[in-house]
Amino acid sequence: MTDTLHTVPENLLNSEEINVICREDMTGVNQVIRQRLQSDVALVNQLGHYIVDSGGKRFRPLLVLLSARAHGYEGSLHHVLAAIIEFIHTATLLHDDVVDESSLRRGKETANELFGNAASVLVGDFLYSRAFEMMVDVDSMKVMAILANTTNVIAEGEVMQLMNVHDADTTEERYIDVIHCKTAKLFEAATRLGAVLCDRSEQQEMAMARYGMHLGTAFQLIDDVLDYTSSSDDMGKNVGDDLAEGKPTLPLIYAISKGTPEESRLIRTAIKKGGYDYIDDVQAIIHSTGALEYTASVAGKEADLALSELGHLEDSDYKQALVSLAHLSVDRNS
Repeated sequence: MTDTLHTVPENLLNSEEINVICREDMTGVNQVIRQRLQSDVALVNQLGHYIVDSGGKRFRPLLVLLSARAHGYEGSLHHVLAAIIEFIHTATLLHDDVVDESSLRRGKETANELFGNAASVLVGDFLYSRAFEMMVDVDSMKVMAILANTTNVIAEGEVMQLMNVHDADTTEERYIDVIHCKTAKLFEAATRLGAVLCDRSEQQEMAMARYGMHLGTAFQLIDDVLDYTSSSDDMGKNVGDDLAEGKPTLPLIYAISKGTPEESRLIRTAIKKGGYDYIDDVQAIIHSTGALEYTASVAGKEADLALSELGHLEDSDYKQALVSLAHLSVDRNS
Protein backbone atom coordinates (compact mmCIF):
# COMPACT_ATOMS: atom_id res chain seq x y z
CA MET A 1 0.00 0.00 0.00
CA THR A 2 2.89 2.38 0.68
CA ASP A 3 3.48 3.33 -2.96
CA THR A 4 0.11 5.04 -3.25
CA LEU A 5 0.25 6.90 0.06
CA HIS A 6 2.24 9.62 1.80
CA THR A 7 5.91 9.05 2.61
CA VAL A 8 6.39 7.09 5.81
CA PRO A 9 8.98 8.48 8.27
CA GLU A 10 11.85 6.19 9.21
CA ASN A 11 11.45 6.42 12.99
CA LEU A 12 7.95 4.96 13.21
CA LEU A 13 7.11 2.23 15.68
CA ASN A 14 5.80 -1.08 14.38
CA SER A 15 2.82 -2.90 15.85
CA GLU A 16 4.95 -5.08 18.12
CA GLU A 17 6.78 -2.06 19.55
CA ILE A 18 3.49 -0.27 20.22
CA ASN A 19 2.16 -3.35 21.98
CA VAL A 20 5.26 -3.46 24.18
CA ILE A 21 4.68 0.17 25.25
CA CYS A 22 1.12 -0.70 26.30
CA ARG A 23 1.69 -4.26 27.49
CA GLU A 24 1.10 -3.58 31.18
CA ASP A 25 -1.94 -1.41 30.50
CA MET A 26 -3.39 -3.98 28.11
CA THR A 27 -2.98 -6.66 30.75
CA GLY A 28 -5.11 -4.47 33.00
CA VAL A 29 -7.72 -4.07 30.27
CA ASN A 30 -7.89 -7.82 29.69
CA GLN A 31 -8.39 -8.39 33.42
CA VAL A 32 -11.32 -5.98 33.41
CA ILE A 33 -12.79 -7.65 30.33
CA ARG A 34 -12.65 -11.11 31.90
CA GLN A 35 -14.09 -9.91 35.19
CA ARG A 36 -16.98 -8.06 33.58
CA LEU A 37 -17.78 -10.76 31.02
CA GLN A 38 -18.89 -13.07 33.81
CA SER A 39 -22.56 -14.03 33.85
CA ASP A 40 -24.71 -16.57 35.64
CA VAL A 41 -25.97 -17.62 32.19
CA ALA A 42 -23.62 -20.23 30.73
CA LEU A 43 -24.28 -19.37 27.08
CA VAL A 44 -23.45 -15.72 27.71
CA ASN A 45 -20.08 -16.75 29.16
CA GLN A 46 -19.38 -19.21 26.36
CA LEU A 47 -20.29 -16.98 23.45
CA GLY A 48 -18.91 -13.81 25.02
CA HIS A 49 -15.52 -15.36 25.62
CA TYR A 50 -15.50 -16.92 22.14
CA ILE A 51 -15.89 -13.60 20.36
CA VAL A 52 -13.64 -11.57 22.72
CA ASP A 53 -10.87 -14.19 22.52
CA SER A 54 -11.12 -14.77 18.77
CA GLY A 55 -7.98 -12.98 17.69
CA GLY A 56 -8.94 -9.30 17.69
CA LYS A 57 -6.11 -6.78 17.83
CA ARG A 58 -7.72 -4.69 20.61
CA PHE A 59 -7.04 -1.69 18.35
CA ARG A 60 -9.80 0.51 19.74
CA PRO A 61 -8.97 -0.15 23.43
CA LEU A 62 -5.34 0.55 22.54
CA LEU A 63 -6.38 4.03 21.38
CA VAL A 64 -7.93 4.76 24.77
CA LEU A 65 -4.74 3.71 26.54
CA LEU A 66 -2.42 5.68 24.26
CA SER A 67 -4.54 8.82 24.33
CA ALA A 68 -4.81 8.77 28.13
CA ARG A 69 -1.09 8.15 28.64
CA ALA A 70 -0.12 10.73 26.00
CA HIS A 71 -2.05 13.30 28.04
CA GLY A 72 -0.27 12.28 31.26
CA TYR A 73 -2.89 10.05 32.88
CA GLU A 74 -1.62 8.08 35.90
CA GLY A 75 -4.75 6.31 37.21
CA SER A 76 -6.52 3.08 36.23
CA LEU A 77 -9.89 4.22 34.89
CA HIS A 78 -8.47 4.10 31.37
CA HIS A 79 -8.51 0.29 31.71
CA VAL A 80 -12.25 0.38 32.39
CA LEU A 81 -12.95 2.79 29.52
CA ALA A 82 -10.86 0.66 27.14
CA ALA A 83 -12.84 -2.43 28.17
CA ILE A 84 -16.11 -0.54 27.62
CA ILE A 85 -14.96 0.39 24.11
CA GLU A 86 -14.09 -3.25 23.41
CA PHE A 87 -17.49 -4.45 24.67
CA ILE A 88 -19.29 -1.95 22.44
CA HIS A 89 -17.16 -2.97 19.48
CA THR A 90 -17.75 -6.68 20.14
CA ALA A 91 -21.50 -6.12 20.39
CA THR A 92 -21.50 -4.39 17.00
CA LEU A 93 -19.56 -7.32 15.50
CA LEU A 94 -22.08 -9.83 16.82
CA HIS A 95 -24.97 -7.83 15.38
CA ASP A 96 -23.14 -7.07 12.11
CA ASP A 97 -22.45 -10.72 11.39
CA VAL A 98 -26.13 -11.56 11.84
CA VAL A 99 -27.25 -8.72 9.56
CA ASP A 100 -24.61 -9.57 6.94
CA GLU A 101 -25.13 -13.33 7.30
CA SER A 102 -21.34 -13.67 7.65
CA SER A 103 -19.73 -17.03 8.34
CA LEU A 104 -16.07 -16.02 8.82
CA ARG A 105 -14.37 -13.31 10.86
CA ARG A 106 -10.70 -13.05 11.93
CA GLY A 107 -10.14 -16.43 10.30
CA LYS A 108 -12.67 -18.19 12.51
CA GLU A 109 -16.30 -19.12 12.21
CA THR A 110 -18.53 -16.28 13.33
CA ALA A 111 -20.51 -16.60 16.54
CA ASN A 112 -23.78 -16.69 14.62
CA GLU A 113 -22.44 -19.53 12.49
CA LEU A 114 -21.63 -21.57 15.61
CA PHE A 115 -24.31 -20.51 18.09
CA GLY A 116 -27.10 -19.20 15.85
CA ASN A 117 -28.48 -15.75 15.11
CA ALA A 118 -30.70 -15.48 18.16
CA ALA A 119 -27.89 -16.17 20.62
CA SER A 120 -25.57 -13.74 18.83
CA VAL A 121 -28.07 -10.90 18.93
CA LEU A 122 -28.96 -11.47 22.56
CA VAL A 123 -25.35 -11.75 23.75
CA GLY A 124 -24.60 -8.58 21.78
CA ASP A 125 -27.38 -6.93 23.77
CA PHE A 126 -25.80 -8.25 26.99
CA LEU A 127 -22.46 -6.69 26.06
CA TYR A 128 -24.10 -3.33 25.33
CA SER A 129 -25.92 -3.36 28.66
CA ARG A 130 -22.81 -4.48 30.56
CA ALA A 131 -20.88 -1.65 28.93
CA PHE A 132 -23.44 0.84 30.23
CA GLU A 133 -23.22 -0.66 33.72
CA MET A 134 -19.49 -0.06 33.59
CA MET A 135 -20.04 3.53 32.41
CA VAL A 136 -22.08 4.16 35.54
CA ASP A 137 -19.18 2.85 37.63
CA VAL A 138 -16.89 5.45 36.04
CA ASP A 139 -19.20 8.07 37.58
CA SER A 140 -18.79 10.75 34.91
CA MET A 141 -21.75 12.30 33.12
CA LYS A 142 -19.44 13.48 30.34
CA VAL A 143 -18.19 9.95 29.72
CA MET A 144 -21.79 8.70 29.77
CA ALA A 145 -22.86 11.38 27.29
CA ILE A 146 -20.01 10.65 24.89
CA LEU A 147 -20.53 6.89 24.90
CA ALA A 148 -24.33 7.09 24.78
CA ASN A 149 -24.08 9.34 21.72
CA THR A 150 -21.46 7.04 20.21
CA THR A 151 -23.61 3.91 20.46
CA ASN A 152 -26.57 5.81 19.03
CA VAL A 153 -24.59 7.09 16.06
CA ILE A 154 -23.16 3.61 15.39
CA ALA A 155 -26.70 2.22 15.30
CA GLU A 156 -27.69 4.95 12.84
CA GLY A 157 -24.66 4.06 10.73
CA GLU A 158 -25.77 0.43 10.62
CA VAL A 159 -29.18 1.50 9.34
CA MET A 160 -27.59 3.85 6.80
CA GLN A 161 -25.45 0.99 5.50
CA LEU A 162 -28.50 -1.26 5.30
CA MET A 163 -30.23 1.35 3.17
CA ASN A 164 -27.23 1.43 0.81
CA VAL A 165 -27.08 -2.36 0.32
CA HIS A 166 -27.76 -3.30 -3.32
CA ASP A 167 -28.04 0.42 -4.18
CA ALA A 168 -25.67 1.04 -7.09
CA ASP A 169 -26.50 4.76 -7.00
CA THR A 170 -24.80 5.25 -3.63
CA THR A 171 -22.50 8.27 -3.86
CA GLU A 172 -19.03 8.68 -2.38
CA GLU A 173 -20.41 11.28 0.03
CA ARG A 174 -23.13 8.93 1.27
CA TYR A 175 -20.62 6.15 1.71
CA ILE A 176 -18.18 8.30 3.68
CA ASP A 177 -21.09 9.30 5.92
CA VAL A 178 -21.66 5.61 6.67
CA ILE A 179 -17.98 5.14 7.55
CA HIS A 180 -18.05 8.13 9.88
CA CYS A 181 -21.06 6.77 11.75
CA LYS A 182 -20.54 3.01 11.64
CA THR A 183 -16.77 2.69 12.06
CA ALA A 184 -14.97 5.96 12.79
CA LYS A 185 -17.31 7.11 15.58
CA LEU A 186 -15.96 4.50 18.01
CA PHE A 187 -12.37 5.48 17.13
CA GLU A 188 -13.37 9.09 17.84
CA ALA A 189 -14.81 8.18 21.24
CA ALA A 190 -11.75 6.10 22.16
CA THR A 191 -9.22 8.86 21.55
CA ARG A 192 -11.45 11.60 22.93
CA LEU A 193 -11.94 9.77 26.23
CA GLY A 194 -8.19 9.80 26.88
CA ALA A 195 -8.26 13.61 26.91
CA VAL A 196 -11.46 13.66 28.98
CA LEU A 197 -9.85 11.52 31.69
CA CYS A 198 -7.12 14.15 32.06
CA ASP A 199 -9.53 17.11 32.13
CA ARG A 200 -7.88 18.62 29.09
CA SER A 201 -9.32 21.72 27.42
CA GLU A 202 -12.25 21.49 25.04
CA GLN A 203 -9.88 22.37 22.20
CA GLN A 204 -7.51 19.51 23.00
CA GLU A 205 -10.38 17.11 23.63
CA MET A 206 -11.89 17.84 20.22
CA ALA A 207 -8.49 17.58 18.54
CA MET A 208 -8.26 14.02 19.84
CA ALA A 209 -11.82 13.36 18.71
CA ARG A 210 -10.91 14.52 15.19
CA TYR A 211 -7.74 12.40 15.27
CA GLY A 212 -9.85 9.33 16.01
CA MET A 213 -12.46 10.16 13.39
CA HIS A 214 -9.87 10.59 10.62
CA LEU A 215 -7.94 7.52 11.77
CA GLY A 216 -11.08 5.36 11.75
CA THR A 217 -12.03 6.61 8.30
CA ALA A 218 -8.59 5.79 6.92
CA PHE A 219 -8.72 2.37 8.57
CA GLN A 220 -12.06 1.49 6.98
CA LEU A 221 -11.05 2.72 3.52
CA ILE A 222 -8.00 0.47 3.56
CA ASP A 223 -10.28 -2.39 4.64
CA ASP A 224 -12.24 -1.66 1.45
CA VAL A 225 -9.05 -1.96 -0.59
CA LEU A 226 -8.01 -5.17 1.15
CA ASP A 227 -11.39 -6.72 0.36
CA TYR A 228 -10.22 -6.91 -3.27
CA THR A 229 -6.47 -7.44 -2.84
CA SER A 230 -5.77 -9.68 0.17
CA SER A 231 -6.16 -13.40 0.61
CA SER A 232 -8.81 -14.86 2.86
CA ASP A 233 -6.06 -15.97 5.26
CA ASP A 234 -4.67 -12.43 5.53
CA MET A 235 -8.05 -10.79 6.08
CA GLY A 236 -9.68 -13.46 8.17
CA LYS A 237 -12.78 -13.27 6.00
CA ASN A 238 -13.74 -14.22 2.46
CA VAL A 239 -12.34 -12.15 -0.40
CA GLY A 240 -15.08 -10.13 -2.08
CA ASP A 241 -17.46 -10.35 0.88
CA ASP A 242 -18.47 -6.70 0.51
CA LEU A 243 -19.55 -7.24 -3.08
CA ALA A 244 -21.26 -10.52 -2.22
CA GLU A 245 -23.30 -8.66 0.40
CA GLY A 246 -24.21 -5.97 -2.12
CA LYS A 247 -22.25 -3.24 -0.31
CA PRO A 248 -21.21 -0.38 -2.61
CA THR A 249 -17.82 0.50 -1.07
CA LEU A 250 -15.58 3.26 -2.42
CA PRO A 251 -13.58 1.11 -4.91
CA LEU A 252 -16.87 0.07 -6.53
CA ILE A 253 -18.31 3.60 -6.48
CA TYR A 254 -15.16 4.99 -8.12
CA ALA A 255 -14.96 2.19 -10.72
CA ILE A 256 -18.58 2.83 -11.74
CA SER A 257 -17.77 6.48 -12.37
CA LYS A 258 -14.54 5.81 -14.30
CA GLY A 259 -15.28 2.57 -16.16
CA THR A 260 -16.69 2.18 -19.65
CA PRO A 261 -20.48 2.07 -19.94
CA GLU A 262 -20.28 -1.72 -20.18
CA GLU A 263 -18.00 -1.97 -17.14
CA SER A 264 -20.22 0.34 -15.12
CA ARG A 265 -23.29 -1.71 -15.99
CA LEU A 266 -21.55 -4.91 -14.89
CA ILE A 267 -20.58 -3.48 -11.50
CA ARG A 268 -24.05 -2.03 -10.99
CA THR A 269 -25.54 -5.45 -11.74
CA ALA A 270 -23.10 -7.12 -9.34
CA ILE A 271 -24.07 -4.71 -6.53
CA LYS A 272 -27.78 -5.18 -7.16
CA LYS A 273 -27.58 -8.99 -7.29
CA GLY A 274 -24.84 -9.65 -4.74
CA GLY A 275 -23.08 -13.00 -4.57
CA TYR A 276 -19.72 -14.02 -6.03
CA ASP A 277 -20.70 -14.59 -9.67
CA TYR A 278 -19.13 -11.35 -10.89
CA ILE A 279 -16.14 -11.13 -8.53
CA ASP A 280 -13.41 -11.85 -11.12
CA ASP A 281 -14.77 -9.34 -13.65
CA VAL A 282 -15.33 -6.71 -10.97
CA GLN A 283 -11.80 -7.13 -9.62
CA ALA A 284 -10.39 -6.66 -13.12
CA ILE A 285 -12.38 -3.43 -13.61
CA ILE A 286 -11.40 -2.12 -10.18
CA HIS A 287 -7.74 -2.61 -11.06
CA SER A 288 -8.00 -1.15 -14.57
CA THR A 289 -9.80 2.02 -13.43
CA GLY A 290 -7.36 2.81 -10.63
CA ALA A 291 -10.11 2.48 -8.03
CA LEU A 292 -7.82 0.89 -5.45
CA GLU A 293 -5.19 3.60 -5.84
CA TYR A 294 -7.87 6.27 -5.53
CA THR A 295 -9.32 4.73 -2.37
CA ALA A 296 -5.84 4.38 -0.87
CA SER A 297 -5.12 8.02 -1.66
CA VAL A 298 -8.30 9.13 0.13
CA ALA A 299 -7.25 6.99 3.10
CA GLY A 300 -3.80 8.61 3.04
CA LYS A 301 -5.34 12.08 3.19
CA GLU A 302 -7.44 11.02 6.17
CA ALA A 303 -4.32 9.71 7.93
CA ASP A 304 -2.58 13.03 7.29
CA LEU A 305 -5.55 14.89 8.77
CA ALA A 306 -5.35 12.65 11.84
CA LEU A 307 -1.66 13.44 12.25
CA SER A 308 -2.35 17.17 12.05
CA GLU A 309 -4.41 16.97 15.26
CA LEU A 310 -1.56 15.76 17.50
CA GLY A 311 0.39 19.00 17.73
CA HIS A 312 -0.73 19.78 21.29
CA LEU A 313 0.81 16.60 22.70
CA GLU A 314 4.24 16.66 24.30
CA ASP A 315 6.80 14.27 22.85
CA SER A 316 6.58 10.81 24.40
CA ASP A 317 6.52 7.14 23.42
CA TYR A 318 2.74 7.35 23.59
CA LYS A 319 2.54 10.25 21.14
CA GLN A 320 4.97 8.45 18.84
CA ALA A 321 2.69 5.40 18.99
CA LEU A 322 -0.32 7.54 17.98
CA VAL A 323 1.70 8.99 15.10
CA SER A 324 2.79 5.51 14.06
CA LEU A 325 -0.77 4.13 14.17
CA ALA A 326 -1.91 6.77 11.70
CA HIS A 327 0.69 5.50 9.24
CA LEU A 328 0.12 1.84 10.06
CA SER A 329 -3.61 2.21 9.48
CA VAL A 330 -2.96 2.75 5.77
CA ASP A 331 0.20 0.69 5.37
CA ARG A 332 -1.03 -2.79 6.23
CA ASN A 333 -2.04 -6.08 4.65
CA SER A 334 -4.76 -7.19 7.07
